Amino acid sequence: MTKELSNKVINIKPSGIRKFFDLVSEMKDVISLGVGEPDFDTPWHIRDEGIYALEKGRTFYTSNSGLKDLRIEISNYIKRTQNIIYNSDDEILVTVGGSEAIDIGIRALVNEGDEIIIPQPSYVSYEPCTVLADAKPVIINLKAENSFRLTAKELKSAITPKTKLLILPYPNNPTGAIMEKEDLEKIAQIIIENDIYVMSDEIYSELTYKGKHVSIASLPEMKERTILINGFSKANAMTGWRLGYACAPKEIINQMRKIHQYAIMCAPTTSQYAAVEALKNGDADVAQMRQAYNQRRRFLINAFKEMNIDCFEPFGAFYVFPSIKEFGMTSEEFAAKLLQEEKVAAVPGSAFGQSGEGYLRISYAYSIDNLKTAMQRLKNFVEYLRTNKV
Repeated sequence: MTKELSNKVINIKPSGIRKFFDLVSEMKDVISLGVGEPDFDTPWHIRDEGIYALEKGRTFYTSNSGLKDLRIEISNYIKRTQNIIYNSDDEILVTVGGSEAIDIGIRALVNEGDEIIIPQPSYVSYEPCTVLADAKPVIINLKAENSFRLTAKELKSAITPKTKLLILPYPNNPTGAIMEKEDLEKIAQIIIENDIYVMSDEIYSELTYKGKHVSIASLPEMKERTILINGFSKANAMTGWRLGYACAPKEIINQMRKIHQYAIMCAPTTSQYAAVEALKNGDADVAQMRQAYNQRRRFLINAFKEMNIDCFEPFGAFYVFPSIKEFGMTSEEFAAKLLQEEKVAAVPGSAFGQSGEGYLRISYAYSIDNLKTAMQRLKNFVEYLRTNKV
């Protein structure tokens, strides 16, 4: 039957994360450090607003762009955190998670054969979405010696006359790397000089542990060249609510909205009412969760130092990306053996691109108790490998 299916879809590899965790679901007593999902419940005042919306019978479609009140609050949020002004009427689109915004943003912008620059390691959906839009992914393999930051030199060398878009995935999943203002200024200069666009995926923007997150859209001449992607899953612990948004020039949002109209109609109504409350009154919740993540981050960095495992210090998201190159195994082999021998689940770095080979993604969106137990098991595993090294 495969001859009757889309070759483009058939040739896309399934997610390396999902494939690995199919194995985890079949095992008992596993400590999983692999899923990029907050272990916090959605704060009660946000859940209450969702419940209230249901009780009041607010189960109708919203406008395609999303609730007006929510778009106003998104506009207010971006202004107070990044000092960027987006018009709530025609420069903001509410989507089903950040993932939909990424997909339809790419489709609205590119033509067949256009090139999209994707720094890797990075979130697994960028490359498949590029292929599905009939564009060509151009991969930049980020380097540990640069703390997995994108450099202006790397970007400049990847640009061709066919380049249309750069995806800027910071704070980064899986590495936890960030880009600071001085880094972004150099990138912005290259973007302007070459007249290309940037999609800035800022879903982890609130989870920054060094200074304050800076959006590239806040830099001079960059708002009109940027699709800013964000959402509520990570910072507000609202993964299952499936709510994100895109901010961009109205000419781009208008085209994104058309795809959204035909494919989705609108984001979940209950989630949108809850998100209004999250933006109005959720800053304290975000700060509390960020503080807890930061404590866990410091614990893991110290644990890797004690194990003599090389791991650069991440300052964003809730992941660490330790190197396992010394053990002479692929990251998939190492992760499989760690799961088999010590019942600790982590994601092979290769799931996030070729340059992720030799690393593991470990999430610290888990309790300190679970992290302590997992690190002891990892220590046992590492000591065994070093003792029995051929």
